[in-house]
Amino acid sequence: MPYVRLTEEFFARPCCEVARDLVGKLLCRRMPDGRELRLRILETEAYCGEADTACHAHKGRTARSEVLYAAPGTLYVYLCYGVHWMLNLVTGEAEDPQAVLIRSCASAEGPGRLTKALSIDKGFNRMTLSQCADTFWVEDDGVRPQVKTAPRVGIGYASPEDQARLWRYILSE
Repeated sequence: MPYVRLTEEFFARPCCEVARDLVGKLLCRRMPDGRELRLRILETEAYCGEADTACHAHKGRTARSEVLYAAPGTLYVYLCYGVHWMLNLVTGEAEDPQAVLIRSCASAEGPGRLTKALSIDKGFNRMTLSQCADTFWVEDDGVRPQVKTAPRVGIGYASPEDQARLWRYILSE
């Protein structure tokens, strides 16, 4: 099967569906020196709108969360703990704030390591996949891995119910 670039249409679905389906896909980056990197997604997490107390949109629109209300396929890149950039892709429909965090890739385990490996920073925040198509994209190469679920991590501020949700999707060996 030839590699297929995912379009905004792929992301215009419920967050948990997209999070599950992204596992096994390839994050692709054309670096400034012309090299192309492809990292297989091993783990994602779903953040499902204002009702999800772990989602940045839980308290409504703010300067930080405004991007979550954008069109599907928009990148949401934010700084965590003042150190690590976190890469998220907006899902669902515009004005329905939800996104998938890319938590881990092959050769770059951890969300901070993968953005570092791909040189993703705040300059990508609010860009759509169409806008950054020459430098960043997501590919489907036909791999259909088994996926297991687990609770999300690092969300101690969320309600107990939201902490317990099985919205982390992990490539199963």
